[in-house]
Amino acid sequence: MLNKKKYYIAVIVITTALITFLHLAIFQEQFPHIVLGELYYIPLLFGAMVFGLKGAILTYLFVSLLYLPFFFGNWTVSFLGLVDKLLHILFSGVFSILAGYLVDRERRHQKELEKGQYLAGIGQVATTIVHDLKNPLIVILGFAKRIRDGKGNIDKAAQTIIESATNMQKIVHDVLDFSKPIKLELKEEDLGSIVRKACDFCKLKVAEKGVTLSVDIPDHTVKHLIDGFAMQRALVNLINNGIEASAKGQLVTVFVKTGSQYQTIRIKDVGSGMDRETIENVFTPFYSKKSKGTGLGMPIAKKIIEGHQGKIHINSHPGQGTEITIELPYNSIELTKR
Repeated sequence: MLNKKKYYIAVIVITTALITFLHLAIFQEQFPHIVLGELYYIPLLFGAMVFGLKGAILTYLFVSLLYLPFFFGNWTVSFLGLVDKLLHILFSGVFSILAGYLVDRERRHQKELEKGQYLAGIGQVATTIVHDLKNPLIVILGFAKRIRDGKGNIDKAAQTIIESATNMQKIVHDVLDFSKPIKLELKEEDLGSIVRKACDFCKLKVAEKGVTLSVDIPDHTVKHLIDGFAMQRALVNLINNGIEASAKGQLVTVFVKTGSQYQTIRIKDVGSGMDRETIENVFTPFYSKKSKGTGLGMPIAKKIIEGHQGKIHINSHPGQGTEITIELPYNSIELTKR
């Protein structure tokens, strides 16, 4: 930032000096001086826009200092010429102060707006987290009281408490994982094996929903420099979304294909699909139309994929299903470990 400020100051100084030099070079001609005098407004405006009111005043003082010699000697040959130069100094000063004041006011307004948006964002995040934690907490308290009072099946109550606590733990982990930078431990692994493991993790949800999960992976080893654990986590999120969007008996398919530039993973379902609003906001943190979850699954998946220099694309239509395409470039093999 300091180097950038030095660059801006250098631009102001050089521009002002150049205009003054042109004045000196053509001192015998009157009309060009009028034009060149107006050019001083360029550094004045630049100083105001970059540094605000303080910068505008300092630029004005510097410009006025270089302009001062034109009041003496052969530069001012008449009373009207003197008045013209005084008015130029006056108007340029008013212009500098006004421009600097307006820039500072706009910056203050922008900061207040950003602060308001930031606080609103914090409020939204806090509300979402509290809402997601509230339901399992109510369940835990309810079943804990039943155990205390000796009511109902104790084993079932304990299992329900464990499941609710696990859900709370997942919410906390999702929030923490999203808030910190992705750190990948890259090593050469079989992409097909990673996809298979992700599909295996989704088998319980497949059984619950009564859908069919099909996996199409090349027979040969598909080597890629990748963080297998992180990529597997991203895939589990995406595959589970496809399963949850599907009705009983519907098919969810996971493909792995190699191309000339990319290794592609495609997850396709024929479920409920997404409308335009959902597609536009699906990677927005805490955005979700589901009754459960934090709305961080898709943003985390995108973060992991982009951490591998990859891209994720979504093609979806309401009632026609969703197809998610992940493209992992071969040049990601050149990534250094982080």
